Amino acid sequence: MNNAIFSFEPPKNEGVLNYEPGSIHRKELMHELDRQSSEIIEIPLIIGGKEVMTHKRNSVITPHEHGQVLASYCIAGSQEIQMAIDAALKARNDWMSLSWLDRAAVFLKAAELISGKYRYMLNAATMLGQSKSAFQAEIDSACEVIDFLRFNAYYASEIYSRQPNSEFGNLNRLEYRALEGFILSITPFNFTAIASNLNAAPALMGNTLVWKPASTSVLSNYYLMKIFMEAGLPEGVINFIPSSGKDISATALKNKYLAGIHFTGSTQTFNHLWRATGDNLGNYLSYPKLIGETGGKDFILVHPSANMEEVATAIIRGAFEYQGQKCSAASRAYIPASMWPKLKRSLVEQINEIKAGDVRDFSNFMNAVIDEPAFNSIMGFINYTAKSNDAKILAGGVGDKTSGYFIRPTLIEAKDPHFKTMEEEIFGPVMTVYVYKDEDFDQVIDICDQTSPYALTGSVFANDRYALNLACRKLRYAAGNLYFNDKPSGAVVGQQPFGGARSSGTNDKSGSYLNLLRWTSPRTIKETFVPPADYKYPYMKDNGIH
Repeated sequence: MNNAIFSFEPPKNEGVLNYEPGSIHRKELMHELDRQSSEIIEIPLIIGGKEVMTHKRNSVITPHEHGQVLASYCIAGSQEIQMAIDAALKARNDWMSLSWLDRAAVFLKAAELISGKYRYMLNAATMLGQSKSAFQAEIDSACEVIDFLRFNAYYASEIYSRQPNSEFGNLNRLEYRALEGFILSITPFNFTAIASNLNAAPALMGNTLVWKPASTSVLSNYYLMKIFMEAGLPEGVINFIPSSGKDISATALKNKYLAGIHFTGSTQTFNHLWRATGDNLGNYLSYPKLIGETGGKDFILVHPSANMEEVATAIIRGAFEYQGQKCSAASRAYIPASMWPKLKRSLVEQINEIKAGDVRDFSNFMNAVIDEPAFNSIMGFINYTAKSNDAKILAGGVGDKTSGYFIRPTLIEAKDPHFKTMEEEIFGPVMTVYVYKDEDFDQVIDICDQTSPYALTGSVFANDRYALNLACRKLRYAAGNLYFNDKPSGAVVGQQPFGGARSSGTNDKSGSYLNLLRWTSPRTIKETFVPPADYKYPYMKDNGIH
């Protein structure tokens, strides 16, 4: 046995490729995009390390060209979900008994495979299946996936090295056990990196999982699963089962051995999971841990001292990158009246020049929203605004789903700070601005804090340090990730641990040691070398004095 005590050095974040015209990286990515676009693959379930085929199928399509089919994937029913649970439970003892370093080695190898051999494959699958631009895919399915895998190994080494003090005569240890049972991971469509981390983080700490990917990200998630397997992930540690939420709830949430849920998605769905686990508490071996990151209504609060050009860029990038389909995307802004006329002209001019289209055209800043239900929901907000007397559409406001689910970036000015699009999550390329009197900055901070039930991200723009300090104090609980003079999206693993509270989730900070701690059940072990042999304490001895 290797008795070395190993500690990882803090890793560096993966470098971002820019895919400049004429670069080898761009040529390789284009080649992979062409390859994946020219074939229709069959995606099985993966249970216990084996491919499992089902008769029930669905198709993976490209959102920006919804007539193009990329894959046909199998859908798990209750029988296959139970098989996945059984496989995870069967693999549990062997996996948790491995040295943590052996577990880390699997995911570190996966990081190396993604950094080199499979970078273009995973990026192309994310671009085609989830309609991401080359840059948005690069920072997600390459860099962030790699960063999560590498940084988590480092954070695990920190956690396992933390041990209690021992006095002479005894030895105290803290054992970081895996949870007793299986983990259910439910992953979203919008970030391949989140799909990776929701599985890899609990697995690194010794847990085994049943993985339900979003139906609209099955292609990239399947390739990710295959990479984990090539990296040496033992069979049954992660079980890949695209399935319906109804079937998952009916089977997994009622299972005695459900030990935890790792979730990213809508607040409504997370609330359902929370209620369902509560209804089944009497069935469980232990209390399941529920870790979730949900919705957001992320803000940009601007002080009169801010730089107008910087604010304009933050609004456009923050609100419209990846079609606003980030839980951290800017969705509402509070602008001082003195800045608004010039800022409005700049925003409208820049928004009108934004190109949207196929991901293979690298000149497009935006692509398509994920599917028809998303398109219809977003257009519902836009159409509501168009008919209202309390707000005005200044740019965009149109959509076309003829060949792809395209919505123009939309800028709204609301007269009421509590207008529908200022309060409700839209999850699309829609930014609503409320203009306030410069002297009312203090009051508008309170409006910003109290407007939304969410508290995920937000940013404050000001060159006045007192204004930044005031906003920071008064917005203490309005955002789990607060940015000064930057857009409220783009958190980097190891630099800005991510998560929010209120209706935005449990704030367990992915991209830090805090999330990993949630996947352990610590046990304290005290060993006494020479135990006492007499129950009497020294104070009980009779010295003849009363």
